[in-house]
Amino acid sequence: MDSLQTLVSWIKDSGNIVFFGGAGTSTESGIPDFRSAAGLYREQHNSPYPPEVMLSRSFFMSSPDIFFDFYRSKMIHPEAKPNGAHLLLAELERGGKLKAVITQNIDGLHQLAGSRRVLELHGSIHRNHCMDCSRAYELDQVLASKDIVPRCPACGGIIKPDVVLYEEELDHDVLMESVAAIAAADMIIIGGTSLTVQPAASLITYFRGRHTVLLNGEPTPYDHKADLILTDRIGAVMGRIQELL
Repeated sequence: MDSLQTLVSWIKDSGNIVFFGGAGTSTESGIPDFRSAAGLYREQHNSPYPPEVMLSRSFFMSSPDIFFDFYRSKMIHPEAKPNGAHLLLAELERGGKLKAVITQNIDGLHQLAGSRRVLELHGSIHRNHCMDCSRAYELDQVLASKDIVPRCPACGGIIKPDVVLYEEELDHDVLMESVAAIAAADMIIIGGTSLTVQPAASLITYFRGRHTVLLNGEPTPYDHKADLILTDRIGAVMGRIQELL
């Protein structure tokens, strides 16, 4: 039995699957990842600051204009659509097999595909709030701002995206819910992540189920713990699985 058929048989036999995903889940939707050869961190940028610096809390507070120039041009992709990976996961959830999507992505494509239980470790571009009065704003409202730094129409405060920046802590409730979901799963599918970003990557150590599947184009520090590794593009693999189920 080849790897794809093996994965299909495991999915059919499983009743509590959790998906843990990273930036590679969305590259086939036209959103660049961070650390690959063609990733965001290796692109040439107009700013003299590296992306890791511009995406930090301290930089956001000191230079919001430079932050938002980078954020608007490189981090927001409103035209992106779900690919085969997002669509299959939503279908598995509707069928009662998938119990949670745990994602490091901030693009909202899992929800757009129809997934309902999505645990966003690093927040979402679709949620924004005024730092002064806490009013909530949708992404469209932020994009509609004529100023590079969006400001609250009610009080003039800066509207910050609800994404976790470097130097910020992950949401405790989301972390605990993710740990519980992984610990209860009988199968975990890990896709499109280098498993190097902490503390998110360490969450998979809570898995105690039967099958660990890795879908990633490059090696990860957890390859030796996987029962099955597939290196083809995750969207294409998931699309083929959808046809075989």
